[in-house]
Amino acid sequence: MPEIRQQILDIHVEVRHHDFGLTGPFYDVERFDERLSAYASRPGWTAVLGYDNGEPVGFCFGTALGPDTKWWNSMLTPLPQERTAEDGKRTVALNEIVVRKPWRGRSVAWQLHEAWLSCRNEERVTLLVNPANGDGAVQAVYEAWGYRKIGDQKPFPDSPVFSVMLRPVRPDSST
Repeated sequence: MPEIRQQILDIHVEVRHHDFGLTGPFYDVERFDERLSAYASRPGWTAVLGYDNGEPVGFCFGTALGPDTKWWNSMLTPLPQERTAEDGKRTVALNEIVVRKPWRGRSVAWQLHEAWLSCRNEERVTLLVNPANGDGAVQAVYEAWGYRKIGDQKPFPDSPVFSVMLRPVRPDSST
């Protein structure tokens, strides 16, 4: 739906550019839109948008990792094959989670995350986080949510080096 896509793009600009001051080609709205199109075209892509009295407060989205995924190819230190073998049902990647400033600190990100995961049937979920974001505070939030760092990767030539994190989709299961 075009209006939802535009809301995602608008929130991206507001949060990434204005709130966090992230600039450069990797964070340009055109590059984000290209990534959004690529993610949304993959089988198993889902998104959750949150609203407060009709106003969009944030979003998260991701997709299942298929057998031909390149997700693990950019690891700075390769992981064992048994850790990275994918079949489209084993792992879902959380590509983005973004919350607008007025709603931060109110568990909105957690609520979006959990709403999105409640619709997923994979065993585990992975994400990338820039360890410098918030001087490590963002990565610490993911750790509090049960994620564990398993390595680092640089997925695009103009992207930062990200921490790769993993956790079970359901907290009572194992990765």
